[in-house]
Amino acid sequence: MALNFANNNSLSAITAIPSGISGGGLNLISTQTASSSANLSFTSGINSTYKEYIFKFYNIHPSTTANFTFQVNASGQTGFNETITSSVFRAQHTESGSTASLDYKTNLDQAQGTSYQVIGEQISAGSDESCSGKLHLFEPSSDTFVKHFMTNFSGYVDGTTSHNNFTAGYINTTSAITEIDFKMSSGNIDSGVIIMYGVSWYIQLNKL
Repeated sequence: MALNFANNNSLSAITAIPSGISGGGLNLISTQTASSSANLSFTSGINSTYKEYIFKFYNIHPSTTANFTFQVNASGQTGFNETITSSVFRAQHTESGSTASLDYKTNLDQAQGTSYQVIGEQISAGSDESCSGKLHLFEPSSDTFVKHFMTNFSGYVDGTTSHNNFTAGYINTTSAITEIDFKMSSGNIDSGVIIMYGVSWYIQLNKL
């Protein structure tokens, strides 16, 4: 079995990528901006082109205190109600230092649930409050495996508290995922930007 190597021993001096390695990094696919929006949906662009999709969220600001959530549709499906199993934990700290904790959030996880999955918790609606973060969706076009995801969000809550939410799980279908929807658990997304990228920098092991 032949192995492909970068041309130089020093990473700083690499001048070319072997033919067995695909390159390109993050490829911008779509950008959506909220303006008192009930939801933001990406209904095209999720396909077999990339093994991983990354969504980045900038200052998602709700119209009222609520959780920030997502759901998906498998190919040919509607309603954003695919089956999810997930786990959630949160670190928090107040400005005064009076409260600091790291805890598992049993009220936010799902066990074969079809609800929207919480990824940003209790985001407040004050003029300077919002959440930002990222979501990774792995190989959504696979017709063999369930679809794994993981997220990390930082939220400003109640004018005094930093929330850091970590959510991970899988969408329990072997059908391709083709659409994804984001919304608040109540009220609108008052403002904020979501950017969708495809990731093309990975080693194609079948070419080694």
